[in-house]
Amino acid sequence: MRRLKKLKKIHIHREGTHTLAAGLLALLAIDAALYFGFDNKIPFYVAAAISLFTYGIMVNFFRCPIRLFGADTEKVVVAPADGKVVVVEEVEENEYFHDRRLMVSIFMSLTNVHANWYPVDGTIKQVSHQNGKYLKAWLPKASTDNERSTIVIETPEGTEVMARQIAGAMARRIVTYAEAGEDCYIDEHMGFIKFGSRVDVFLPLDTKILVKLGQKTVGNQTVIARLS
Repeated sequence: MRRLKKLKKIHIHREGTHTLAAGLLALLAIDAALYFGFDNKIPFYVAAAISLFTYGIMVNFFRCPIRLFGADTEKVVVAPADGKVVVVEEVEENEYFHDRRLMVSIFMSLTNVHANWYPVDGTIKQVSHQNGKYLKAWLPKASTDNERSTIVIETPEGTEVMARQIAGAMARRIVTYAEAGEDCYIDEHMGFIKFGSRVDVFLPLDTKILVKLGQKTVGNQTVIARLS
């Protein structure tokens, strides 16, 4: 029962506190100027309605549910993000592995939680950031052409798993908390991507994939694969 209560608890992600505070001040200033600057209050009422709607979207975007996986994590790969599976295929990975890998990609829409979780337990071997384009995140070329951060994790069994945070057409900031040499665990935040993007997970070819194209995922809850 205690775990269920924790899963229901939601707070605002730390990446959103300054943005939400600045946004609230700006909207209040605009609404105040319209209210006190015009005798006709219709512009104020219209602006107030738009402000409430806009701010509601911002709060929804930066919400951050507290989640616990609550099961055995050995050889388990969990979804690193809320969203929809847009790619499940074998690809050539040429930035780190330089061989064939299974790739599972999860696209996050504007309405999804944008916190990212570690997909596996292990030790962080490498963290890198590449500048790039801002193509629409669901396009195949976004994985290699867009701005991205790459995190390589070695599991306790010695398997290397790569997670790649990818910027989208609207996303202009990728935040990555991972640091090389640190231990990481499912249930911990790997990072945060602002305003629409995706996360790719690269797995060995003998991995058993447990999700299908178009399937909805819940970060740190949906098991997307099981390592051999």
